[in-house]
Amino acid sequence: MRSHRAETFTRVIDAVFACNGGFLVVGDALTRPFGLTAAQWQVLGFLEDGPATVAEVARRRGLRRQSVQETVNRLLRNGMLDRLPNPADARAPLLSLTRRARTAMRELGAAQVEWAEETAAQVSQEDLETTLRTLRRLREVVAQPRLS
Repeated sequence: MRSHRAETFTRVIDAVFACNGGFLVVGDALTRPFGLTAAQWQVLGFLEDGPATVAEVARRRGLRRQSVQETVNRLLRNGMLDRLPNPADARAPLLSLTRRARTAMRELGAAQVEWAEETAAQVSQEDLETTLRTLRRLREVVAQPRLS
């Protein structure tokens, strides 16, 4: 029999999955005019901070390396990414945004801010801050190795 806390935690997980699905639908709608998907937007967004490898993107975004590689391959074909030599590992090239990708991200950023303003206005600042703190803590907890 599950404890009340475990039951509540399970409902939190269900709500996070449902929100993620909704965010992906909105992300796809926001990115469509730029010829992108929400998944591609996530990768490009990470690379705005500078070049990185597929493995680094996957690890930092909490995604599977294989799915990131598939997304990267599409972005390379679409002229949104360049491969750069990686002095640390010749087998793992660094990925960098092209001028086309930077332009798309700048324009997409404006659309995202407008959507975020409208959406966030429907939730209190206190609730948003509590949710952010809680999700960050849960991410720390689930990232900790478990002893068998």
